[in-house]
Amino acid sequence: MARLMKKRSAKAGLPPGSLVYVGDRREQDTRISVIDYDEQHVEERDIATIDECLQFKDTATVTWINVDEIGEPGLVAAFGRVLGFHPLMQEDILNTDQRAKVEDHGDHLYIVLKMLEWSKARDAMDSEQLSIVLGAHYVISFQERAGDFFDPLRERIRGSVGRIRRQRSDFLAYCLLDLVIDHYFMVLERLGDRIERVDDAVMTRPEPAVLREIHQLKRELLFMRKSVWPMKETIASLRHTDTMLIAKATQPFLRDLQDHIEQVIDGIEAYQDLLSDILATYLSTQSNRTNTIMKVLAVFSAVFMPLTFITGIFGMNFRTMPPLEGEWGFAGTLGVMFVMGVSMAAFFVLKRWL
Repeated sequence: MARLMKKRSAKAGLPPGSLVYVGDRREQDTRISVIDYDEQHVEERDIATIDECLQFKDTATVTWINVDEIGEPGLVAAFGRVLGFHPLMQEDILNTDQRAKVEDHGDHLYIVLKMLEWSKARDAMDSEQLSIVLGAHYVISFQERAGDFFDPLRERIRGSVGRIRRQRSDFLAYCLLDLVIDHYFMVLERLGDRIERVDDAVMTRPEPAVLREIHQLKRELLFMRKSVWPMKETIASLRHTDTMLIAKATQPFLRDLQDHIEQVIDGIEAYQDLLSDILATYLSTQSNRTNTIMKVLAVFSAVFMPLTFITGIFGMNFRTMPPLEGEWGFAGTLGVMFVMGVSMAAFFVLKRWL
């Protein structure tokens, strides 16, 4: 449950705009990296103070400022002071349990979404919140922890691959969103592989471990749907926001982005339906297995019932029981019991009950 809803007890009773970090704390230093570029040049460096960001606010170049490890409220407050962020926006950056959304703050847009990535070490899905601030000439990305999957974009900027060096900051923001959604597809593919393996296992070896795997996959898909579904509304809002920060030339790319997020949502819903069918098949298989066991036990009970009746008769303590006094009484009784047992077993086999 903590994954679906993070604890906010530290914020209880505080006034709106209070800067309190909501999320998992890690003992790592914050790193602020800058890539400043235009069509002719590109410059990369790390900065030590927030005040250094001010020089990039109104330049003619495009500046991408990336912040790793946002657990320190003072850092976000400093950005707000230097670049004029609204207190509620600063609060949202520090609250890593935000729903995907976009807000128009006049001279900048605030976009928040979930980044999903498949952890090979854990063979499970990892998530973190990404906050993007889009200005006229800059993009600031705030990440919960160090390390991301944006290196292909950095290489495109360094090598002037494609159109990114010729476009404005809104295209850079689009590229970040596009990479995030690409990883949605990658995570969905990994989940799909696991679902297919579970589907095969249900038919070949329906063990309790399979049920645990089905339950885990349902939780993963539920979390992914919670993270991805609001993106549909977010991209639509970006497309229809009345702002000069998004050029008309970027609109077709945002439309393509919306198509992609709808495909991801369709895939999630399809896998959820498939998992429900797999669970129903598993339960049906277990029920059939139980019925088969009960049928075999019932057949054995039916075979031994008359034999038990016969042995019960000869177990009575009467003084005079003629078969007991005969020379062949014991052997004859065993013979009758054997014939009865074989006959009943043959009958059940003939009826395909056994």
